[in-house]
Amino acid sequence: MSERTVADHETVAEVEGLTRRFGRTTLALDNVSLRVPKGSVFGLVGENGAGKTTLIKHLLGQYKPQSGTVRVFGESPIEAPEKVLAGIGYLSEDHDLPGWMRIDELINYTQAFYPDWDDTYAEHLLKTFELQPEAKIKTLSRGQRAQAGLLTALAHRPPLLLLDEPSAGLDAVVRRDILGAVIRTVADEGRTVLFSSHLLDEVERVADYIAMISKGKLVLCDSLDAIKAKHHSLTLHVEQPWTKPPTVPGALAVTGGGRDWTVVTDGRIEEARTAIRTLGATILEETTPSLEDIFVARSGRRSILEEG
Repeated sequence: MSERTVADHETVAEVEGLTRRFGRTTLALDNVSLRVPKGSVFGLVGENGAGKTTLIKHLLGQYKPQSGTVRVFGESPIEAPEKVLAGIGYLSEDHDLPGWMRIDELINYTQAFYPDWDDTYAEHLLKTFELQPEAKIKTLSRGQRAQAGLLTALAHRPPLLLLDEPSAGLDAVVRRDILGAVIRTVADEGRTVLFSSHLLDEVERVADYIAMISKGKLVLCDSLDAIKAKHHSLTLHVEQPWTKPPTVPGALAVTGGGRDWTVVTDGRIEEARTAIRTLGATILEETTPSLEDIFVARSGRRSILEEG
């Protein structure tokens, strides 16, 4: 993990050495440390059950750290919940809203908690999402409930927006609205977005920084540009079939068989190229792997998309 890239910016949230167990055996977070720069879109990625929601609940002060520290706006969410929560907009994975309320009643109810509530912005979001104020929440589709929840999370213009799996179960149009226009707009206004997802292709389109979590462990944390620049995918061909994967310097994963192989490397690209040629292989193609490929190579997990 590269600390310098993130540490050079003012941080909105900082987690150091965070460990969380449920019961005696279940380790949900294992010594996780990361920093969320102000004004960025920060993607927290990993398979379902990796620990992403547990981390977000620590930022919200719903869990007290068993080991390590959590700071949001320089404060502990446990010790200063009023200061922290006043600056956070939150959308849960469940989009849990009171079904008996109408949308306009939900807006009025939520507005009472936030002195900085922006009526004009709330009305703009209402029209953008094409939500009917008189509609009962229990009659809304899953996508409409997500949009209504996002409206209440955004309309007080919080410095930090936390989205827990915002795309879960939503159609492509709603996912585009949430992960594209809305997230980008918030970040461009100098505010900060942290969102968790197991859909790495979507994260890759909008995030500035990425933290990858697997089985509670942080396997990678850096800017998206740095991550992409550091990793390489090499497609190889050999005339005589190999019976086992080759040993390549810097290789995170070697897949394939027979005459055709793929190597994903972490840096040391010149050493890798030299070793591959020494082994008698031809490099047919060299590309930048996707975040999905990088996660699979680093964590040893199968495709997150298959697990989602």
